[in-house]
Amino acid sequence: MNSKTEEFILGIPRDEQVMVRRLCSLIEECIPAAAEKSYYDMGIVYSHHRMICYIWPPSVFYGMKPGLKNQKQKGLTLGFCHGNKMSNDKGLLQSEGRKQNYVMYFQNLSEIREDVVKALLFEAAMIDEEFGRAKNRT
Repeated sequence: MNSKTEEFILGIPRDEQVMVRRLCSLIEECIPAAAEKSYYDMGIVYSHHRMICYIWPPSVFYGMKPGLKNQKQKGLTLGFCHGNKMSNDKGLLQSEGRKQNYVMYFQNLSEIREDVVKALLFEAAMIDEEFGRAKNRT
Protein backbone atom coordinates (compact mmCIF):
# COMPACT_ATOMS: atom_id res chain seq x y z
CA MET A 1 0.00 0.00 0.00
CA ASN A 2 1.47 3.35 -0.97
CA SER A 3 1.82 6.25 1.47
CA LYS A 4 -0.88 8.38 -0.19
CA THR A 5 -3.38 5.54 0.11
CA GLU A 6 -2.36 4.88 3.71
CA GLU A 7 -2.84 8.57 4.51
CA PHE A 8 -6.29 8.48 2.92
CA ILE A 9 -7.30 5.39 4.92
CA LEU A 10 -6.18 6.97 8.18
CA GLY A 11 -8.52 9.90 7.49
CA ILE A 12 -11.72 7.84 7.40
CA PRO A 13 -13.67 6.36 10.35
CA ARG A 14 -12.22 3.24 12.00
CA ASP A 15 -15.02 0.88 10.91
CA GLU A 16 -14.50 1.95 7.30
CA GLN A 17 -10.71 1.60 7.64
CA VAL A 18 -11.10 -2.08 8.50
CA MET A 19 -13.33 -2.76 5.48
CA VAL A 20 -11.12 -0.74 3.11
CA ARG A 21 -7.98 -2.55 4.27
CA ARG A 22 -9.67 -5.93 3.79
CA LEU A 23 -10.81 -5.07 0.27
CA CYS A 24 -7.37 -3.63 -0.60
CA SER A 25 -5.78 -6.85 0.55
CA LEU A 26 -8.18 -8.95 -1.56
CA ILE A 27 -7.55 -6.79 -4.61
CA GLU A 28 -3.77 -7.01 -4.18
CA GLU A 29 -4.07 -10.79 -3.82
CA CYS A 30 -6.34 -11.29 -6.86
CA ILE A 31 -4.96 -8.59 -9.19
CA PRO A 32 -1.25 -8.23 -8.31
CA ALA A 33 -0.50 -6.36 -11.56
CA ALA A 34 -2.93 -3.57 -10.67
CA ALA A 35 -1.53 -0.20 -9.65
CA GLU A 36 -3.13 1.39 -6.61
CA LYS A 37 -3.86 5.10 -6.49
CA SER A 38 -5.67 7.36 -4.06
CA TYR A 39 -8.20 9.28 -6.12
CA TYR A 40 -8.31 12.93 -5.01
CA ASP A 41 -8.68 11.85 -1.37
CA MET A 42 -12.09 10.40 -2.17
CA GLY A 43 -11.40 6.74 -2.86
CA ILE A 44 -8.86 4.18 -4.02
CA VAL A 45 -8.62 3.18 -7.67
CA TYR A 46 -6.89 0.12 -9.13
CA SER A 47 -5.78 0.01 -12.75
CA HIS A 48 -3.54 -1.97 -15.07
CA HIS A 49 -4.40 -1.70 -18.77
CA ARG A 50 -7.44 0.37 -17.80
CA MET A 51 -9.22 1.26 -14.59
CA ILE A 52 -10.38 -2.03 -13.07
CA CYS A 53 -12.10 -1.29 -9.77
CA TYR A 54 -12.37 1.21 -6.95
CA ILE A 55 -13.19 1.44 -3.27
CA TRP A 56 -15.29 4.38 -2.12
CA PRO A 57 -15.93 4.78 1.63
CA PRO A 58 -19.35 6.21 2.53
CA SER A 59 -17.88 8.96 4.71
CA VAL A 60 -16.46 10.76 1.67
CA PHE A 61 -19.92 10.98 0.03
CA TYR A 62 -21.61 12.50 3.03
CA GLY A 63 -22.13 16.25 2.71
CA MET A 64 -21.32 16.45 -0.99
CA LYS A 65 -24.06 16.91 -3.58
CA PRO A 66 -27.63 16.62 -2.30
CA GLY A 67 -28.24 13.60 -4.57
CA LEU A 68 -25.33 11.73 -2.97
CA LYS A 69 -26.40 12.03 0.66
CA ASN A 70 -28.09 8.62 0.57
CA GLN A 71 -24.73 7.01 -0.31
CA LYS A 72 -23.82 6.95 3.38
CA GLN A 73 -26.74 4.61 4.10
CA LYS A 74 -25.72 2.27 1.27
CA GLY A 75 -22.30 1.63 2.79
CA LEU A 76 -18.82 1.19 1.44
CA THR A 77 -18.71 0.85 -2.34
CA LEU A 78 -16.67 -1.65 -4.30
CA GLY A 79 -17.07 -0.59 -7.92
CA PHE A 80 -16.11 -2.39 -11.10
CA CYS A 81 -15.26 -0.03 -13.95
CA HIS A 82 -16.29 -2.54 -16.62
CA GLY A 83 -19.04 -4.23 -14.64
CA ASN A 84 -21.24 -4.28 -17.73
CA LYS A 85 -18.86 -6.88 -19.21
CA MET A 86 -19.02 -9.11 -16.12
CA SER A 87 -21.35 -12.13 -15.94
CA ASN A 88 -23.27 -11.02 -12.80
CA ASP A 89 -25.41 -14.18 -12.92
CA LYS A 90 -26.37 -13.86 -9.26
CA GLY A 91 -27.23 -10.16 -9.55
CA LEU A 92 -24.68 -9.12 -6.94
CA LEU A 93 -23.55 -6.09 -8.92
CA GLN A 94 -25.87 -3.12 -9.27
CA SER A 95 -25.85 -0.78 -12.25
CA GLU A 96 -28.12 1.85 -10.66
CA GLY A 97 -28.79 3.35 -14.07
CA ARG A 98 -25.15 3.39 -15.18
CA LYS A 99 -24.12 1.78 -18.46
CA GLN A 100 -20.63 0.59 -17.53
CA ASN A 101 -19.81 0.94 -13.82
CA TYR A 102 -21.42 -1.66 -11.58
CA VAL A 103 -21.11 -1.63 -7.80
CA MET A 104 -21.72 -3.61 -4.65
CA TYR A 105 -22.09 -2.23 -1.11
CA PHE A 106 -20.92 -3.36 2.31
CA GLN A 107 -22.27 -2.10 5.63
CA ASN A 108 -19.75 -3.99 7.77
CA LEU A 109 -16.80 -6.36 7.56
CA SER A 110 -18.94 -9.49 7.96
CA GLU A 111 -20.78 -8.69 4.70
CA ILE A 112 -17.54 -9.03 2.71
CA ARG A 113 -17.76 -12.62 1.49
CA GLU A 114 -14.23 -13.35 0.37
CA ASP A 115 -15.13 -16.11 -2.09
CA VAL A 116 -17.64 -13.89 -3.88
CA VAL A 117 -15.39 -10.82 -3.95
CA LYS A 118 -12.41 -12.85 -5.15
CA ALA A 119 -14.44 -14.38 -7.99
CA LEU A 120 -15.54 -10.91 -9.11
CA LEU A 121 -11.98 -9.56 -8.87
CA PHE A 122 -10.58 -12.44 -10.92
CA GLU A 123 -13.24 -11.83 -13.56
CA ALA A 124 -12.47 -8.09 -13.60
CA ALA A 125 -8.76 -8.90 -14.03
CA MET A 126 -9.54 -11.18 -17.00
CA ILE A 127 -11.55 -8.40 -18.64
CA ASP A 128 -8.65 -6.00 -18.09
CA GLU A 129 -6.25 -8.50 -19.69
CA GLU A 130 -8.53 -8.62 -22.75
CA PHE A 131 -8.08 -4.86 -23.08
CA GLY A 132 -4.31 -5.37 -22.90
CA ARG A 133 -4.36 -8.05 -25.60
CA ALA A 134 -6.56 -5.90 -27.85
CA LYS A 135 -4.19 -2.97 -27.35
CA ASN A 136 -1.19 -5.11 -28.34
CA ARG A 137 -2.91 -6.30 -31.54
CA THR A 138 -3.26 -2.78 -32.89
